[in-house]
Amino acid sequence: MNTISERLSEIQNRMAQAAQRANRDTREIRVVGVSKMHPPDLIGEAYAAGLTDFGESRIQEAEPKIDALQDECGGIVWHLIGALQTNKAKRAVRLFDMIHSLDRLALAHTLNRHLAEAVGDGHPSAPPQRLAVLLQVNVSGEASKYGFSLSGWEHNHEVLQRFFGEVEQIITLPHLAVRGLMTIAPWSDDPEASRPTFRSTQQLRDMLARQFPKQDWSELSMGMTNDFPVAIEEGATLVRIGRAIFGERPV
Repeated sequence: MNTISERLSEIQNRMAQAAQRANRDTREIRVVGVSKMHPPDLIGEAYAAGLTDFGESRIQEAEPKIDALQDECGGIVWHLIGALQTNKAKRAVRLFDMIHSLDRLALAHTLNRHLAEAVGDGHPSAPPQRLAVLLQVNVSGEASKYGFSLSGWEHNHEVLQRFFGEVEQIITLPHLAVRGLMTIAPWSDDPEASRPTFRSTQQLRDMLARQFPKQDWSELSMGMTNDFPVAIEEGATLVRIGRAIFGERPV
């Protein structure tokens, strides 16, 4: 069995090939190691191999891992990539460096409020003044996916304008720093089946950059183990890879 270091090297080679096909610089692209359901020792091994970004989906699982690794692996950047319930937002703002799954206006207000409280309490572990967030968008229309509902946005002016109105409110919240978009493509054995979703998300990001030119829209979180080369070809800057790094998750 290949080591984690060898698997990361193979991923980096595939990333470089995809970036070359798209005339992109690989330095624009980061791997987020999806460590959910994997123990801290494997995260530590991946960190020792050079991986610094890790993604977790559930607060209750992530919190003990983050606590366990904070001294040994203090340079980790923690990403929340799973759906966030409003009642867990208070814990999330203290644990994560970036939240990929901001999928509704009400959640944005809740995060902003908890950040204001956390910053104001003066505790040494208080989060930064502004938390990096990505807006999760559902452009495929798949019912099982979270995200701002944007299926058919290219042809539906009403859908797009409603989203613009929500974005306009979110970017004014003083403790949130919107950095771009996140999406999840419908599952398929064929990586090419993900391309329309990734392309639509990239085009939506470009539309937002024109509509809100003072805002930072540099990040696109899309692509997983099965389809990350296609995501890179379509502009991904953050690829969320679990199985290809850590192997199959424990049952």
